[in-house]
This record gives sequence, structure tokens and C-alpha cells, in this order.
Amino acid sequence: MALPRPLVVILGATGCGKSRLALELGRRFSGEIVSADSMQVYKGLDIITNKVTQKEQQLCTHHMISFLDPLVSYSVVDFRNKALSVIEDIFDRHKIPIIVGGTNYYIESLLWKVLVDTKEGKICSAPDGGVGSGTSSPNRKEELEKLDPQDLYKRLAEVDPEMAEKLHPHDKRKVARSLQVYEEAGVPHSKLLQQQRQEEGGGPLGGALRFPRPCILWLHADRAVLDGRLDRRVDDMLTAGLLEELNGFHTRYNQQKVAENSQDYQHGVFQSIGFKEFHEYLTSNSNCSETREKLLTQGIAALKQVTKRYARKQNKWVRNRFLKRPGANVPPVYGLDVTDVSQWEETVLRPAAQILESFLKGEEPTMQPLTMESDQYEGKRSRRVCELCDKIILGDQEWKAHLKSKNHQHHLKRRKKAEAHLNTQSSLGSSENIPQNT
Repeated sequence: MALPRPLVVILGATGCGKSRLALELGRRFSGEIVSADSMQVYKGLDIITNKVTQKEQQLCTHHMISFLDPLVSYSVVDFRNKALSVIEDIFDRHKIPIIVGGTNYYIESLLWKVLVDTKEGKICSAPDGGVGSGTSSPNRKEELEKLDPQDLYKRLAEVDPEMAEKLHPHDKRKVARSLQVYEEAGVPHSKLLQQQRQEEGGGPLGGALRFPRPCILWLHADRAVLDGRLDRRVDDMLTAGLLEELNGFHTRYNQQKVAENSQDYQHGVFQSIGFKEFHEYLTSNSNCSETREKLLTQGIAALKQVTKRYARKQNKWVRNRFLKRPGANVPPVYGLDVTDVSQWEETVLRPAAQILESFLKGEEPTMQPLTMESDQYEGKRSRRVCELCDKIILGDQEWKAHLKSKNHQHHLKRRKKAEAHLNTQSSLGSSENIPQNT
């Protein structure tokens, strides 16, 4: 009996070569690529979202790219449902599905059963800090997000105090999501999550693994090298026609919204990295070439900065949600260093192919998977209030970081200075009351 083909997953920050490796493995092992990118599902903005070219798509079949109108709401649940159907079809045709993309919580929703089923059979988004956005009724969630944050949080605290205790009052997305879960299921979000974790194969962050023995590869690079690579990629985007793409998209989809002051850079394709960073440039009515050039320069600098910040966030997610994931339902992750692209064949493609070949044979790869000490989930959502800074802090590590932060230290010094001043004044007052010898 033939061994079941593995699901291949390629993780990594933007600009590290995920698409290149996916294409090479797909051609070599008769695979088909399933994009897991929350922005690439939309039509348009091909350059800014770094979609593979039409020529590359002809070399290897790609799925989940450019099939949605930019104005359509699309959630992680929508993605999960469609992508699982695509993956099943690829397996049925005796090919290998290769998941690749930068939206890690999309990938997480495919690997683990981390979405909550409601009584009505609808699907709601999952835990705090888990699969992070979108539900079966995205419009309702957006309606809730428009409410006053204090009223929204108060409502959640009334129907699900346990979940409210784990969420920050200002995190409108997660608060709204938990309220929506309650509305659709008639059961507190926290209770549904607890049931999910207690199911066979479940763990602290959700349900069981969906696929046996997934082959997971993580491409990583030296930070300074990756930063330089990302800066150059932005320059290449500009050369490829980025400004023309942004102007055309803005005119077609966003100009009227800006005129009505109803633009929304928090949902859908409009939250693409690079679009909102050029808002001032795209909406400027100035005829002064110097002013427009200044706005353009600022937009380019902002794009480079936010891209590098996003890359760090992606790598942090991989470490925390894959390598340090608590529980027993965690598959091995194999690391591939892409710092020196001139050594791509030796350090990336060849070992990746050897790992996949071992999976196909049902053998353990000779390369050892990465190991990191698992996170202890307890304390990750613990709630503390810093009265000095008037802040709510969630998580033990976040609390420790806050105590060391410049802002907290600044307030601490001011308080100590004020206390010292009061002590001095008190001492002076006491000395004035002491009778003097005559």
C-alpha cells in the first residue's frame, strides 16, 4: 500500500525565498502550490503583494491567488474552507500540496483544528492570539468594531467574563470577535475554546493536527542581510511600476472613499502593506513637484520600515506558534538558512528536497528538526494593571518587558522625584515646628 503523500508547508518572513523554493519543489515532486497570503487572494496590487508572475504560475499550478474582487470581505474561515477543499483535490489527484505564504495564522488554521464550530453549524474565529481575524459573518464583526470600545468591552464582560479577562479593552477586533461568537453560538467563546482544547489530540492552543506528518520547512536569514534584501525589493517594486499600480488602484477603488472620509485601511486588500503608507502621496492635490517628491520619499521610507517590521513579526510568529507551541500536537519544523542566496542549491534546495524525499519514503530525515523549549501557556494572558502608567498589561513576559520600558522607567523616576520632594517638604515642616533655644 502506497504511503500517503505529505502536506508540505513553507514558512518564513517576506523576502526570504518561500515562493522560489515552493516552485522548485513543486516542479521536482509533482506538486501544486496553495498560496496562504491574505492579500494575494484579491485581484490587483500584484506588485505590492509580491504575487508570483504569470510565467511562474505556468511552470507550476498555483491556487488561491487573484480570485476575489477587492471590495469583497474575506476571512480566515473563508480561506480555510476553500483551501482545504483545494488540498483534498490535490491529494485525490495523487499530487503534493505545497502551502506557502506569509499569513501564518492562515497556515495555522490549515494545520490545526483551531476554529470553533457554533451550534448553528457556522464557524467562528478562534482563540485569543490564535487565528487572528475574520469570522463567518465579517460584516457583523465590522459593525461591532464601530461601537465605543468601552461599551463593547463592557458587553463582553457581561456575557463572557472569562474571555474579557484575557483580552485588552482596546483590542476591538478580538473583543468584537468574541462577542460575535457568543451571538452566533449562544455559548461563551471561552467555553467553546475549552471544549476544543479538551478534544482528543487537542492542546493549549486548540484542537488536533489536521494532517498526519506534515513536512514543515522554515526559511530564515540573518536579520541585517534580510533587511538589506527587503530594501532592495522595494526599489525593485518601484522599477517594476509600483507607483502606477498604486495610482490606478487608488483611482478605481479608494478615491471616492477618501472624498467621503470613509477610507478603511484595517480590512480587506486596503490593509496591504504599502497601500496605506502612500496615502498622503496618493491623495495630495498639490501641483508642487517638490511637495509631491517629498511625500513620495516619505512613502517609500515608510514602506521599507513597515516591511522590515512585518518580517520580524512573521519570524516571531513562527518561533512562538510553531517552534515553541505548547502541547503534544506539534510537528517537527526543519530550518533552512537563506542568508547567502549564492549557496541556494547547497544550503536550501538540496536539503529541502532530501527532507521531502524522506517523508515520501516514510523515513525520518537525516537532518534534525529545530528544537526550542515549549512556551508555558499559563500566564500568557494574565492581566495586570500598571497604575503608574495607567495601562493594562496582558501576559507575564509583556509585564516584565513593560517594567523595563522607557515609558515605565520615566514615570517611575517622576514618582520617586515627587516622593523625595514631599519628604523634603515634610522634613522642613517638622524642623520649623521645633522650639528654638533662646
